[in-house]
Amino acid sequence: MGNIGRWFKKLTSDDAELEADALTEEADACGAEHADGCRKGQRVTLQGRLRYVDLHPNEAQAALTAELYDGTDSVKLIWLGRRSISGIEPGRTMRVRGRVAVQDGQKIIYNPDYDLMSVHA
Repeated sequence: MGNIGRWFKKLTSDDAELEADALTEEADACGAEHADGCRKGQRVTLQGRLRYVDLHPNEAQAALTAELYDGTDSVKLIWLGRRSISGIEPGRTMRVRGRVAVQDGQKIIYNPDYDLMSVHA
């Protein structure tokens, strides 16, 4: 897409579309897969932004849950036995690696390896 095409797209797109495009471009630049193409059992590397982070305690075990959005789809991240992880917060960009599971149509990665990306001021 040329400069005029990009300019016109920015002019006619809403903020959510622009954010999705930017996240997808960042994932492409680092060689990460797209979440919309991930399948059950596949080992993947994804990069995106955390939409939410939540603690789900139960009697047996706590679990820290987050949703990673890469501009194409979202993947639920679940760290079993964790109540918090420093730096894991809504709005944070991160790269994760792990095996995709699917439950009730939702893509999940349990206990993913992760890298927190630098925070831009």
